[in-house]
Amino acid sequence: MNIIVNVDNNWAIGNKNRLLVSIPNDMKHFREETTGKVVVLGRKTLETFPQGQPLKNRTNIILSRDKSFQVRGASVVHSLEDLTEELKRYRDEDIYVVGGESVYRMLLPYCNVAHVTKTDHEYEADAYFPNLDSDGQWEVVADSDEQTYFDIPYRFLKYERKGM
Repeated sequence: MNIIVNVDNNWAIGNKNRLLVSIPNDMKHFREETTGKVVVLGRKTLETFPQGQPLKNRTNIILSRDKSFQVRGASVVHSLEDLTEELKRYRDEDIYVVGGESVYRMLLPYCNVAHVTKTDHEYEADAYFPNLDSDGQWEVVADSDEQTYFDIPYRFLKYERKGM
């Protein structure tokens, strides 16, 4: 399973239920990675999408503790057990965990590949992704050249779990 995320220098990912930064090339990278695939996300992350709707051209699986929560165009599951059962229908390499913080933390142990856009900045934040650089289970296997959006440097990293 894959995980895809944009982090700042402190591995922060959001503030007040919003992304820290919106970089067009990062959004393009996200679309290219996930189109035609399965995306797994929490209800609060879904609410941040345009009109709060599932992502087009993807199979959307929403995790929500609210048993009555439903959304047109997506599957809704209410527990890790339900999610695990739902994900058996798909190829592991076609599944992308896309947030937010609690979903990332819950599913990172099941992921073998992490696509990380690392933004060279420190934002005010209240949501964080686990620091893969300080986790001995992960190693960088691909690193793009540094790019810049206005005055914000960033690069695309691909991490893999060691011993895959």
